[in-house]
Amino acid sequence: MASKMTLRVQLLVLQALIVFLVTLATGIVAGALQEQALRESYKDRMQAVAQSIASLPTVREAFDDADPSATIQPIAEVIREASDLAYVVVANADGIRYSHPNPYRIGEKVSTDPSIPLAGEIYVGTQTGTLGTSWRVKVPIFADDGTVIGTASVGILESELNDEFMRNLAWLISAMLAAAVLGVFGSAWVTSVIRRRIYLLEPDQIAALVKNQETTLHGLSEGVITVNAAGRITLVNDAAARFLDRDAAELDGADAASVLGEDLHTVLREGEDAGRPVIVGSHVLVARSTGSRHDGVDVEATLLLRDHTELHDVVRRVEAADAIIAFRQRFGLPKGLSAETLDRVASALATRPDASATEIGADVQISRVSARRYLEHLASSGRAIRTLDYSTKGRPGTRYRANDTV
Repeated sequence: MASKMTLRVQLLVLQALIVFLVTLATGIVAGALQEQALRESYKDRMQAVAQSIASLPTVREAFDDADPSATIQPIAEVIREASDLAYVVVANADGIRYSHPNPYRIGEKVSTDPSIPLAGEIYVGTQTGTLGTSWRVKVPIFADDGTVIGTASVGILESELNDEFMRNLAWLISAMLAAAVLGVFGSAWVTSVIRRRIYLLEPDQIAALVKNQETTLHGLSEGVITVNAAGRITLVNDAAARFLDRDAAELDGADAASVLGEDLHTVLREGEDAGRPVIVGSHVLVARSTGSRHDGVDVEATLLLRDHTELHDVVRRVEAADAIIAFRQRFGLPKGLSAETLDRVASALATRPDASATEIGADVQISRVSARRYLEHLASSGRAIRTLDYSTKGRPGTRYRANDTV
């Protein structure tokens, strides 16, 4: 079984076929126009020659001579040779020739119908005479009183016309071949550029990558929204649509400012590497963004949304349990805690507007674990306020501050 053509071969073949068809069509049209132009140029020349002969006083006066051909034949031959035509034939109203390239034909009747020029009209067309098929012009010869006394017919053989056309056509074919070759080389260059743009991947590889990306993107539990420089959403996965309580197809191409809401759009525009908590409907989300402005110019940006709703509920339940424990232990220290150390921790916390267990441990010179136990006791007894820090990566951290209302 023959192997399937690569993308490079397919692109090259298709482009080469297009170049060939366009070049061929152009060549056919150009050839037809060239033949028409050639015939028109000969027609103009033949008509001018025929009318010049018909208007020569010498030719018209010779019609009254006893032997008109003696005067007309030399003039007609000189004009024929000078004009590079096949024949110049002058005949009277009865169709009897007074001139012909073959002198033996003089005195014979013309072989084609002279009715149109004898009726005072000019004839242009192809007819077959004694010399063969020719492209010809016939004009009437008028006497001084305006009556038609004869005809002047000039023409060129179709074979000679075709020979000249074929000589011109050779140049046209050469130009067509050169254009086709340049087109093929251009197609090869375009193919190379396209393949570099797609990292030399084949169609089946591209399809597999797109399929895998779609599967991975829509299977993520984290919401992903991509916005272009114009502020339009270009990509949104199922998780993000669920967080926003919208349909993914509805969000695709929508204006980000109108569908994301003020808080999320602020995160998107300003950029947020660490993550910022945002409440969207019933969801508590941590939003991160690459930012959509660079040096004051809007650029493409990606917004990542992580759902912390369940974690937030757990923290609230833990805080409620801690409050109950604090109520029970309000008038006594738990086992293992020192009143002196507790005062030192409370004093250190009072000097800081917001602190972690690590920072208080360093101030009081105790371990982080011990500092955390004292801070939790202060929070449980209402002397300190506990808050969650969502700016940390992974699990939120805990920070404390003194409760000045106690």
